[in-house]
Amino acid sequence: AGRGTGLTFHNWIYNANATTNIYADGYAAIRRANAIIENVKNLSSGAVADNARAEALAIRAMVHLDIVKYFGKAYTQAADADLGVPYVIQTADASPSRESVKSNYDKIVADLIDAEKTINASNGIGRLNKAAVQGLLARVYLFRGEWQNCVDAATRCLTSSPSVGSIANFPAIWKDVSNDGVLFKLNIIDKDGVQVGVNYSQTSSAGTRPEFVVDFDFYGKYQATDIRKTAYFVTNSFSAVKYNNIFKHFGRASGNANVVDVKALRTSEILISRAEAYARLNKNTEALVDLNTLRQSRYSNFVVGIETGADLLTAILFERRLELAFEGHRFFDLKRLGLGVTRSSFGDKSDGTGINNVTKTLPAGDIHFQLPLPQSEINANPNIVQNPGY
Repeated sequence: AGRGTGLTFHNWIYNANATTNIYADGYAAIRRANAIIENVKNLSSGAVADNARAEALAIRAMVHLDIVKYFGKAYTQAADADLGVPYVIQTADASPSRESVKSNYDKIVADLIDAEKTINASNGIGRLNKAAVQGLLARVYLFRGEWQNCVDAATRCLTSSPSVGSIANFPAIWKDVSNDGVLFKLNIIDKDGVQVGVNYSQTSSAGTRPEFVVDFDFYGKYQATDIRKTAYFVTNSFSAVKYNNIFKHFGRASGNANVVDVKALRTSEILISRAEAYARLNKNTEALVDLNTLRQSRYSNFVVGIETGADLLTAILFERRLELAFEGHRFFDLKRLGLGVTRSSFGDKSDGTGINNVTKTLPAGDIHFQLPLPQSEINANPNIVQNPGY
């Protein structure tokens, strides 16, 4: 029923002339971070300078991570020679070359470790702070498959920020009434003109017109006693047709529709990442404690789980999928796990009937797990080479 936006990516038919702006936008943010790093010495206060430099380092690392996730192979799937993206560390670098995926990740880790040393714990969640940097390190180590490093970074983060958001507070997080369990978010106001939720739906007097809806099969995986089902989804109508709409980005109780802060990093991600790392280290007891901590904060009928071994890891990955849905994680989780995409045969209506996906599968290792670099970048920079297959 929507406008048909995003279908290029949804159907994996992108090319070098129809790709995402994340490359150009990402390097714009990186350039600004580098400008701060290069000029921060001019600040009179050493403590202020150290904190500002650390924030810029963390942003530089975070954005490089996002870009290499899109344009390079997963770290655990990449050979030494597989190309990632340019790791730009100075504003004067106008024609950088692509480095290896592994080099990218090494430099991301180095920037975050450097940032952790001097960033303030008290910066607040609208800026990167020490716990957020530690959480980002846990994210990177998970993607590298470095399980003990992931555990250690996650533990440092969770020691100062243990809450994953209570059942009572959880729906309010998505309305910006509560920050319970939020480590870092992008503060967005109406004047910014950034409508986060418009990519999923638009609401008007005619009803809610869906751009994308939750897959009916996935919708059914949320139990009625799971607070996420009502926090993430709402069933309503457009042109007398009912859809299960993605509710978590609808916006605040007042103000412009679809304007809401972007929760870039939440404690629950760090907790479930640590649970996975523990499980892969065969530390089942510790992994189960983390898993049950999250489940206790989501299910009103919570019963202590007793999974072990392979069943425990399956349960952790399942809970990760439920928890982080529609926050930009699933595609990259499949990629790092070496899995393909298999979509259901259900339609778009609330009862599973209606229009079905045109493309249903993306095999593991397919070239479309790496986006093509923009042709405009290749034209402008002779040192940039395209990804294979494009």
